[in-house]
Amino acid sequence: MEKMPLSDLIINGVSGAGGGTYDNVRIDGVGKVNGAIEARSFKGNGHVHLNDDVKAIEVECNGIMNVKGSLRFGNMKADGLLTIKGGLSGESCALNGMINVKGDCELENLTGRGGFTVGGLLSAGKVEFCLQGQSKANEIGVESLVIRQENKGVWSKLWSGMIPKLKPELRVGIIEGDYIDLENTIADIVRGNVVMIGPGCSIGRVEYRSKLTVYPGVRIMKEEKISE
Repeated sequence: MEKMPLSDLIINGVSGAGGGTYDNVRIDGVGKVNGAIEARSFKGNGHVHLNDDVKAIEVECNGIMNVKGSLRFGNMKADGLLTIKGGLSGESCALNGMINVKGDCELENLTGRGGFTVGGLLSAGKVEFCLQGQSKANEIGVESLVIRQENKGVWSKLWSGMIPKLKPELRVGIIEGDYIDLENTIADIVRGNVVMIGPGCSIGRVEYRSKLTVYPGVRIMKEEKISE
């Protein structure tokens, strides 16, 4: 029996709709969807409220998007502010802005600039991120992690002093990975094979197997070389 083609969900302006299974979902303006969504392509532009789980192969959001459930995807491009009440999982996430995940975050690749908050575990194959604001995670487990501070100008320093949330730094309990290269990171424990601790870092304990490089003046309470 031949399958019927899936319909599209299109919202323009200020409107709402119900969840379901669609081919393409596009929301432009202020849109609200009640119910879980499953789609091939999801695009949200403006202010989008999603009251359940979202699953799509391709996700693109520009503006503000709130998801009360979990978000699962193949590839995602996010430009703006994204809040996920549940967990986040996908292959590739390119972020330009801020993302707040209450649960765990599981990605193959995370790249971009801005800031992120993960209430649980951030698990990824490769992370390359430029900090433009304060970022937090309970625990990070990766193959490769590179954290940089992007804005180092006078205005950036002034605003970060006035508004702590704008201070470009990463605060995390435990970081574990094969290759770890950090700037402006405050962590209790960093554990890896090749570890580089750069400017602006404060680390409680570093455990490394092959190589440890520390920027002059960086504070590390304890260093330990562990066996292979």
